[in-house]
Amino acid sequence: MTGTDFLQLSPAAAPVRGLTGWLADAIRAAIMDGRLRAGTPLPATRLLAGDLGVSRGVIVEAYQRLADEGLVSARPGTGTRVLGVPRPVSGEAEAPPPGPLLVPPGWRERAQIDLSPGVPDLSGFPRAAWIRAERAVLEQASVTELGYGDPRGSLSLRTELAGWLARTRGLRAQPGDIIVVTGVAQALALLARVLRAQGLEEIAVEDPGSRGARDDLAYWGLRPVPVPVDEHGMDVGQLARSRARAALLTPAHQFPTGVVLAPQRRRDLLDWAAAADGLIVEDDYDAEFRYDRAPVPALHASAPDLVAYAGSTSKTLAPGMRLGWLIPPARLRAELTEAKYASDLGSPALPQLVLARLIASGELEQHIRLVRKRQRSRRDALLRALREHLPQARVQGVAAGLHLLITFPGLDACDAGYDADLAEAILRTGVLVQPLSWHRQRPGVPGFVLGYAAHTPDRLHEAARRIARGMP
Repeated sequence: MTGTDFLQLSPAAAPVRGLTGWLADAIRAAIMDGRLRAGTPLPATRLLAGDLGVSRGVIVEAYQRLADEGLVSARPGTGTRVLGVPRPVSGEAEAPPPGPLLVPPGWRERAQIDLSPGVPDLSGFPRAAWIRAERAVLEQASVTELGYGDPRGSLSLRTELAGWLARTRGLRAQPGDIIVVTGVAQALALLARVLRAQGLEEIAVEDPGSRGARDDLAYWGLRPVPVPVDEHGMDVGQLARSRARAALLTPAHQFPTGVVLAPQRRRDLLDWAAAADGLIVEDDYDAEFRYDRAPVPALHASAPDLVAYAGSTSKTLAPGMRLGWLIPPARLRAELTEAKYASDLGSPALPQLVLARLIASGELEQHIRLVRKRQRSRRDALLRALREHLPQARVQGVAAGLHLLITFPGLDACDAGYDADLAEAILRTGVLVQPLSWHRQRPGVPGFVLGYAAHTPDRLHEAARRIARGMP
């Protein structure tokens, strides 16, 4: 066999090993440069395998990699077709997606591999399950369910969430305790408005901690007060010495370090809140994804009167679904419900009803199990690549979540923001990484926060190789 008409592929040009990667790279390049347009069918796996003289498994795996990247779609009866890539409209420049953190202008356009944290595998969205649930909802939903309804959200969703969170996170909440929100960002906005109305002007935040959450709170009028994070989580002693009466934490999987709030720190934190008449805001942003340890119970389970618990489907389904929940202490519930009503009259009804059905049917849990398995393999691939190409880096936060942190202790004497300079140098290799300094309010050891959920193992290996090439 000398070759095939499809992309003029020739077995003679293929490497001895890595046939799958070679084929996936060739098809990916053809999609990106427009040779394969949206809707174009790819050759049947058996036919292409015969043309190239390789096993059918090579073709199947290459197609699956491209499907994982959202470049192709395989459906029964229609074969595998190209989905294409987004293009600017009418010749205008396309604005970069804002993402979980606004990066410097032009960075995203220059990146061939974007390792920004907080982005799940969007190609894995359970489209078929969602369509089935949506069709059933449209057939069965009452007129009342499609109206404005309760500003706290659909009763059916709040009922399912109460059971789901009890099973998976140990929460003790009734449907009436839950407010459905459009993601954790809205939960923080509502809390900030209510706390400001009560006279609070500042809130303690983890340092390092989520830049996006910190910016949200500042926008709504609460001044973030940095409290250091170490290997045991937030330093509660320093929190107690501050004047803050509210604190935002990610205790189950601290962002970005990945540490778990230690048992004694958990007790000390709850003691602080009780003594200071304070509020703990618990952002449980990616608790579903754990690999090497047992789940850590939510703080809310221990002290519902002291903790406002926030979560969302941004990591389990997709950020664009804009579905989340807030479970505040009883003393804040009425004011938060009023603020929610004033903001938008309530979250969209149809997605709430669909999510309720996915939870009730068990399909959400099945989806999470599948995604967890895939993300673990991607994490393992990135760890192997980092050990090979960046053996000097210290890797943290690998036991759970969708990102990990690498630091460079040998560079701890460098100026603040040095890792931002390194990130810009790495961007010249085509890889976007987030410097740890973006998430700090005080100087510290330089490092990078690397999201791995949106990329296949071979792309992660290539990213690690390029990061090493961009380092001094």
